[in-house]
Amino acid sequence: MSSIEDIVDSLENKISKVLHKLELLKLANLKLNEELDISKQEIKNQKTQIAGWEEKYEALKIANSILGSDDNKRETKLKINALIRDIDHCIAQLSD
Repeated sequence: MSSIEDIVDSLENKISKVLHKLELLKLANLKLNEELDISKQEIKNQKTQIAGWEEKYEALKIANSILGSDDNKRETKLKINALIRDIDHCIAQLSD
């Protein structure tokens, strides 16, 4: 009978250890999920920031072209032509 009790005690100890490890893993998982959420938010903020910088860069390229920079004259002319077409389209709609 003593050996059965020893086996049961051993099983209880092993189950207790497994349950403890399970709790530790759950806590680690929660922590990792929180870190993941923070990282996702940081990435979202960085993407927004990148989009803002790209927009500023495009505006700067156009401004440099208008000021006489030869690098982006063609792009600037195309952009101005597109804006003129948009304005003409708006005027045509207003006159209808």
